[in-house]
Parts: sequence; structure tokens; C-alpha cells
Amino acid sequence: MEEEDEDEGGGVRAATASPAAPARFVRCLYAVGFLDIFGVSMVVPLMNLHIKSLGASHTVAGIIGSLYGVMQLFSSTFVGCWSDIVGRRYSLLACILLSALGYFLLGNSTTVFLFAISRVPVGIFKHTLSISKALLSDLVSERDRPLVMGRFNAASSVGFILGPVVGGYLAEFKGGFYHTSFVCASIFLLNGGLVWLLPWSEENTSNRDHYQDKETNSFSAKSNHDHHLKSATSRAVTSSFFQSPWIQVATVLKKIKGIACSNLWDVFLVRFLMSVAILLYYSNFTLALEERFGVKRLFAGYLMSYSSALGVLAGCLLGPITRLYRHNTYRLLLHSSTVTCTLILLYVSAPSIWMVILSSTFLAFSTTIGRTCIIDLELTVGGNEASGTLLGVGQSVTSVGRIVAPLLSGIAQEFSPCGPPSLAVGLALVAIVIMNANKQKYRSHGSVKLKNQ
Repeated sequence: MEEEDEDEGGGVRAATASPAAPARFVRCLYAVGFLDIFGVSMVVPLMNLHIKSLGASHTVAGIIGSLYGVMQLFSSTFVGCWSDIVGRRYSLLACILLSALGYFLLGNSTTVFLFAISRVPVGIFKHTLSISKALLSDLVSERDRPLVMGRFNAASSVGFILGPVVGGYLAEFKGGFYHTSFVCASIFLLNGGLVWLLPWSEENTSNRDHYQDKETNSFSAKSNHDHHLKSATSRAVTSSFFQSPWIQVATVLKKIKGIACSNLWDVFLVRFLMSVAILLYYSNFTLALEERFGVKRLFAGYLMSYSSALGVLAGCLLGPITRLYRHNTYRLLLHSSTVTCTLILLYVSAPSIWMVILSSTFLAFSTTIGRTCIIDLELTVGGNEASGTLLGVGQSVTSVGRIVAPLLSGIAQEFSPCGPPSLAVGLALVAIVIMNANKQKYRSHGSVKLKNQ
């Protein structure tokens, strides 16, 4: 069984490299993340207004929005696992090009039916960020992974800041939504060209050097065995992409079953609880500030943009922070989650708007660090499991949180404007208790990670 899993994952490692992976390759992936979020954030803020202009009711608009979330929920695990089977290059290209098709159809959506159809390819295949993160995980060592992931998230956050500004500007012109959708589709095509031109063959050469260098450490025998096995299987990447779809589906289901039967339930539960907590905090942020402090909604928008900008800075500072923690992801996640819980509690009890600004400032750092650490912990605790499948399951867990959080927020707001963030504090506390209860397991994996450096 173990040997068979290695063979199936060989397609992934065809694109891997040493910890000192070529900077050009990694920078290109940062650009892929930036362009992806930049294009999407141009269109998403305009979609609600567009579908209503087509004559859709609030209920129909909500159903279509939920349909996208449901498709993301079920497809993220399958697409992530599929990328483990056929290799990152072909899966990433397929996702980018099919997403471009979806946004091109969106630019031609003159009826509610066409609008709904355009969301299908995007809902199923818009997983470019997850596959890019899996590829980055393949490229770098475990020691450098939090730093690289943090910079990738920072690049994506810059796209999130700039995208709505450009989209709002284009929307001012006649037929602005259609033009914006076509520009978004063009950006995805540009991303596809960028991925196609990545120096994949250069990564194969670096990969051979990497595994030869690893023979010098205490795990040299196993590393050498894995190197020969992965080198043999990497030659079959292209044929894996063109093999029978039924074989690919069966392999995907087998890998998902392996994840379901693993001991990762607590890691995914922590991710779910913290995701819901953050979503609850932001769910009525603007309305709560207006009711509690009488500030205008424009001020709330500025405050959220300020937090996003700080999130970019936090992503860039992850390197020094992880070195300060001696690359102990468990401790960093535990401490960032504790700080997040404390800051949300501070927001709930804030007597003035200045206290809200203070809590938002540090919350931008703690949430950015926490998101990166939970991904790194999934990949570390997951061990031999394929990174694409792990990231796909993690994305599905977050999608469930996005479905559950609005419902919990609506119920909590019936009692108080501070209801949702108060509930968020409780959920974050549960996540912290779970991490402490499984402290030994996290620490054991952390020690293995340090020994491998």
C-alpha cells in the first residue's frame, strides 16, 4: 500500500525542487496568486448588482450564490487530489483555463440562466490558489514553507486590495460589468501562459540535486529510496494525465478515503473552528460599528482596508517570526489563536472606537499568521499524505465554515450586535483547548520536522 501511494504521488514530485528552489519559479507563483485574486476581486463586488439588474429576486440571487459555495465545497477535495495524480502543471493549467471560460461566459450573461451557467466552471475548477500552494509545498523544505506561504498570501492580499478599485473604475463605463468580466477572463489566460512558461524542466534537475544532498543526513537511506522511486514515477506524469478518467476517479476516491481514515480530524476541526470564528467576527462588523459607536459605513470600509494592508505586512514578516519560534508551527499556531481569541474579546468589550482600531491592528497579524500555520500543520502532521489532497480537504472544511457562519451570525444577532463576535470567542477557546489536549502529537511532529532540517 505504501509503495502504491508513492507511485501515485510521483506526478507531483516531477515539479519539485530543493529548499533553494529557483527564485524565478517561486516569484512566478507569487505572480499567479496575485493575478488570480486581482482578477476575481474585480468582478465579485459587482456580481450582486448585475444579477439584480437582470431581474433576479433576492432569493434567486442567494440560491445562485449558495450554489457556487456548494460546488466549491465538494470539488476542492477532488481537484486537490486530482492534482496529486496528474501533476501540478496540468491540473493548474486546467483549472486556470476553465475558470477563464467561466468568466468569459459571465461577460456574456445577459439572462439569469446564463449567469448561473457561468458560475458552474468557476465553482468546480476555481482552485488555482490551493494547487499553487501545493506546488509551493513541493518546491521548498518544511523549514522554509511558512515563509514562502506567508509571502504567497501577502501577494494574494495585494490583489484583493487593488482588484475592487480597478473593477469599480471599469464599472463606471457603459457595459462596465461585461468589460470587467472580459478583463478578468484575460487575466486568467495570462496566468495560464505564465504557468505554461514556468521552468518545469529546471525544477526536475534541481529535484535530483536535492535528493542527492539529503543523503548526508540521518534519513539518507529512505531519502535515496524515495528519490529513485519518484524519479521512476515522474516519467509517467504525462501519461497519468491522459489515462482513463475512471482510473483517475478511483484513485482520487482511494486517496480521499486515506485522509478520512487518518488522525488529522483534530487539525481540520481546529481549522473549522477558527475559520468560523473569524467569519463571525467580520459577519456584522460594519453594522455593529454603526450601532455601537455611530460611525459611518465608509469608516468601517477604510478600517477593513487598513486591516488587509496590515495582513500583507504580516505575511512578509512570517520569516523572522517563524525563526523566533525555532520553526515550531504548533507553538506559533497556539499563540496566534490565543491572541486572536483575546483580541476578539477586546473588540466585544471595547468602550470606544479607538479600542476597536487597536484590536483590528493586531488581529490582522494574528489571523494572517494563524491561516499560514494551520496549512503548514496540516502538511506536517499529514506526513506521507499528498499535499494537494490535504489542501483540498482543508479548503472544503473552510467552505463548510462559510456555510455555517452566516446562519450562526443571524441567530446571534437576534440577541445583540456583539452576539457574533462573542460566539467567535467561544469557538476560538474550544480550538485552543483541542490544541492543548493534543499537545503531545503536535510536538512530536514538530520535533521530527526540526530533525529533518
